[in-house]
Amino acid sequence: MFSIPGKQAVSLTPAAARQIARMMTKDGRSGLRVGVKKGGCAGMEYTMEWADSVNPLDEVVEQDGARVMIAPMAQMFLIGTEIDYETSLLEAGFKFRNPNVVDACGCGESVKFAEPAVR
Repeated sequence: MFSIPGKQAVSLTPAAARQIARMMTKDGRSGLRVGVKKGGCAGMEYTMEWADSVNPLDEVVEQDGARVMIAPMAQMFLIGTEIDYETSLLEAGFKFRNPNVVDACGCGESVKFAEPAVR
């Protein structure tokens, strides 16, 4: 795993934690699994799906009744990310504030991550 000792890979704002906990309770799910996949005009897209169980390789973040599982292949891309839940007049949804993103497409659906440092 790519976690930093004593630090969670991602953090949740209070709004995100409330929304995830509310939906977990409503749907009887174990948590929200977050990942990344190739796609979109910038190269990578975030994935989110409700999960019924925790994969043994997932990194688990628990906060205020919310549980987020980070898929193994996404862990190195999400270190330091803050997940928020925002509501506006036209839309509501989760927003990722990820310090590893170096570019994003105009519609905000896909991102490009910094190249990993070569040692």
